[in-house]
Amino acid sequence: MEINNGFANAVTGIRRGLDGLDRDAAEIASASKGDGADIAEPLVDSKINKLQVEANASVIRTLDDVLGTLFDDKA
Repeated sequence: MEINNGFANAVTGIRRGLDGLDRDAAEIASASKGDGADIAEPLVDSKINKLQVEANASVIRTLDDVLGTLFDDKA
């Protein structure tokens, strides 16, 4: 895997996770206004989206470490 592709994929994953969190928050907020919506699904989805953001951030940290190691080895 190229580092650029891995980085781009991780950033895309973070954006998707954050978009999902925004949707989940909107659904929870609308349910709290008393429209009778069930908040169980957006609560579970928010946990999933949070994990997605964390996992992709971990990928970026790992790529950063690998890139730093590559530069150290070349020096």
